[in-house]
Amino acid sequence: MKRMTRRNAIRAGVGLPLAGTLGAFSGPAMAEGMMRENAKKRGFNLGDFEVSTLLVGTRTVEEPQGTFGMNVSPEEFAAVSEANFIPSDKTQFFFTPTVVNTGNDIVLFDTGLAADGTLPALQEAGYSADDVTVVVLTHMHGDHIGGLTDSAGAPTFANARYVTGQAEFDHWAAQGNDTFEAKVRPLAENMSFIGDSDSVVPGITGMAAPGHTPGHMVYMLESGDKQLLIFADTANHYVWSLAHPEWEVRFDFDKAQAAQTRKTVLGMLAADRVPFIGYHMPFPAVGYVENRGDGTFRYVPTSYQMML
Repeated sequence: MKRMTRRNAIRAGVGLPLAGTLGAFSGPAMAEGMMRENAKKRGFNLGDFEVSTLLVGTRTVEEPQGTFGMNVSPEEFAAVSEANFIPSDKTQFFFTPTVVNTGNDIVLFDTGLAADGTLPALQEAGYSADDVTVVVLTHMHGDHIGGLTDSAGAPTFANARYVTGQAEFDHWAAQGNDTFEAKVRPLAENMSFIGDSDSVVPGITGMAAPGHTPGHMVYMLESGDKQLLIFADTANHYVWSLAHPEWEVRFDFDKAQAAQTRKTVLGMLAADRVPFIGYHMPFPAVGYVENRGDGTFRYVPTSYQMML
């Protein structure tokens, strides 16, 4: 990593890892159990960049220890949950792409579950699909690539080029996965493939953060004297994953590597006091990290820092 400085691995395919438990949500119509939200986007400035997080789906899901904290006892899971004022028998999933206006490009990080769910939130941020000039895929799980094409298979972002990690693309290209083949491969001729420390556009740099998937990447935004990390799925829950980075997550491909990546990235965020956007953090998904010094961390949601 630059600058900012076990159970079986998921091999079945790109599917919809968290979206699979989300159910049938695909747009403005709410699936059973889907909660309505007044705020679909939250915007702020980062130096000269305009950044907006986009809520494109949220749902209550039961039996969360089937997903998080798989290597700890039910008693420990319940105790940690109670200490953090959250129930241990259900959780709330959030799906939050980010759009960044750099002044020269409109960069969308991940595309949500489906185009008709992502586009209304993008429009609330002031952009149409045609405005997007760069689409960055942090990794290729279905809840991140689902919005690449519409229900007819046409590209959603007709004027965009695509950027993703070379290692990530190469992994999924060898899997024979239906979602990848439908959503990603048809766009490959218009894709740029990058590695650790490569630039997307000026002020946006990719960083390897593997484990959740083999080529999972995070992205540092830098404008003026400000920094912010697009954290993607490095941690999928603010308590059961971020606060306890060694707790196993069902959707992590390599659980040991994912845990090490979490500890590394979280340690750097805490040491440098850099804010981050987590795709599955509670909306608006922007926060800071405190290192508690005992192998655990604390998620600190933003309040008004981004307004100053």
